[in-house]
Amino acid sequence: MTKPFWRAKSLAEMSASEWESLCDGCGRCCLVKLEDEDTGEIYATDIACRLFDEGTCRCRDYENRSQIVTDCVRLTPEVVPTLNWLPVTCAYRLVHEKKDLPWWHPLVSGRAETVVDAGISVLGKTAGLETEFTESETIGHIVRWPNRWPKARKPKV
Repeated sequence: MTKPFWRAKSLAEMSASEWESLCDGCGRCCLVKLEDEDTGEIYATDIACRLFDEGTCRCRDYENRSQIVTDCVRLTPEVVPTLNWLPVTCAYRLVHEKKDLPWWHPLVSGRAETVVDAGISVLGKTAGLETEFTESETIGHIVRWPNRWPKARKPKV
């Protein structure tokens, strides 16, 4: 029996299509983060990037995102280990940490909808786009759930 590529390969060994398929489309990495200048601690908010499509939980201009949003971080095998703000549920982080993908990941379940079923997706959980809030308003939207595992839910058959 052949191991799935995410168990058999490191992030650096993956093809471009394998790499892209690791993204489960949850949208958690597209939430605005704030950094405490004194401590360096990162706080997630329930406010999404200006390019975030709240209906699909995908970037509206994925190919050009770094040119439009200059602080958008492009995930690479070299960058993933340095990003302490990647959600604990993120497949890139899990593979880097040599952990398996959970039942709800589309590569495991075979269905994109399981990300929503499991409560991983930010679908319906965002307060809006970053363009709708001032910096001081953004501070009031700090939330903890983006970096937590959801409460256990049974997989839908």
